[in-house]
Amino acid sequence: MFSGIITDTGTVRDIEAISSTGDRRLVIETIFDTTDVQIGASIACSGPCLTVIDRGSKWFVVDVSNETLKRTTIGNWVGGTRINLENSLHMGDELSGHLVSGHIDGVGKLLSLRKDGGSTCLNIGVPPKLMTCIAEKGSICLDGVSLTVNLVSKEGFSVNIIPHTLNVTTLGVLKLGDDMNIEIDLVARYVARLMEDR
Repeated sequence: MFSGIITDTGTVRDIEAISSTGDRRLVIETIFDTTDVQIGASIACSGPCLTVIDRGSKWFVVDVSNETLKRTTIGNWVGGTRINLENSLHMGDELSGHLVSGHIDGVGKLLSLRKDGGSTCLNIGVPPKLMTCIAEKGSICLDGVSLTVNLVSKEGFSVNIIPHTLNVTTLGVLKLGDDMNIEIDLVARYVARLMEDR
């Protein structure tokens, strides 16, 4: 589990195809010394929860399945892509954001952005199937960042980003049309599933 509070923006150093099915191996650089990270540990990489298979000082390696590549933005990453990183929570850690699983529900697109006082308002378009799970003042996770939904519209939703969050995450370098990983609130996910069976 994660909280959606980013601890570092890492960089994709290398991408290698590892099977004929399209799976990829990524080497990711970080400012942190990762030699004490356990092999098999989970790290959220711009949202998706990925498993560490190797690590060294200030770098780690993850394998990404074709399924994950199809359902997230990872398939668009290239060498030099900056990504948001968060280590998994330990029992007793402070939960500053909201409970995040690292399981991506869909890919959204930045439709517009504008200044709103001291913050920046992002308008995100999402697949229609996710709209019933997004509520005004509910929680949402964008590229691994825990945020509050300000407004819901027919095509998507908007969030306001304070300057600190823009500076310490990749949200500050988003451009119009960019895709981002979306994880809806865990409670909304299960409520929606229950409603399907009614």
